[in-house]
Amino acid sequence: MAKIALTLEQALAQRASSGAAASQSARLLAQGDGWSVEDVVCTAGPRDRPFQERHSWYRIAIVLSGTFQYRSGLGRELLTPGSLLLGNPGQCFECGHEHGPGDRCLSFGYAPDFFERLGAGMPGFRRLCLPPLRTLSAVVARATATLEQPEALSLQLAIQALQAASDLSLQPNVAAPSAVARVTRSVRLIDHDPSAELTLAVLAQEAGLSPYHFLRTFERLTGVTPHKYLQRARLRKAAVALAQEPARILEVALDSGFGDITAFNRAFRSEFGVSPRIYRAQTRTR
Repeated sequence: MAKIALTLEQALAQRASSGAAASQSARLLAQGDGWSVEDVVCTAGPRDRPFQERHSWYRIAIVLSGTFQYRSGLGRELLTPGSLLLGNPGQCFECGHEHGPGDRCLSFGYAPDFFERLGAGMPGFRRLCLPPLRTLSAVVARATATLEQPEALSLQLAIQALQAASDLSLQPNVAAPSAVARVTRSVRLIDHDPSAELTLAVLAQEAGLSPYHFLRTFERLTGVTPHKYLQRARLRKAAVALAQEPARILEVALDSGFGDITAFNRAFRSEFGVSPRIYRAQTRTR
């Protein structure tokens, strides 16, 4: 995740130094018959007005870094690292960055007939996003770390996203803009360095709320508690490091914000279903 975040920071820095207008770049990573994967970087910020777009395919985008507000006729949601943007063909939408500049997503597109065969008759998405869920952690980490076997990964992501979306209840987001701004500050603090000592008190102070009010507001907007959100951010960082770097597992644990190897092993196994050692071996084998 550090390399991904740095790339977004570089794009934002280039825009700031050149004075250029906001832009969105999409780099094609892989494609096949009825599916594609793109690396999408947006440099829009609070002073840029969002414009209306339209999904032509079904869309599942993993948010890698940054935050933004995603709006359509289904409502509005705050998208954060680890969450999934969901889109149906023909659906009009806007993405706004009122509370912080830039985002980066790994965007999976599916042709309608291809996706509908995967869904086995299930209707399209009835919600705008999925929060960082444990059931999606493995596929999100795999996509973020290596993007190996992209066709199989695209299929797995679509099937699991459809299942998760059907399992979650529909609760419209009615939070005030001020609440979104406060939670966004805390999310971006976590995104900047998940390994930092970020207690509930520290995050609540960053948001300018009491710990109790912050806890309720954060969970309502992100779908998970601050503790779970922070832990999953650390575990995603660790999973990427295990797949890409030669560092010892203890070093990965400490660099990701875990105080000891026992706690790290327990949390990692609970999240991904295997130990860090087995996870590294599996990703290196692929």
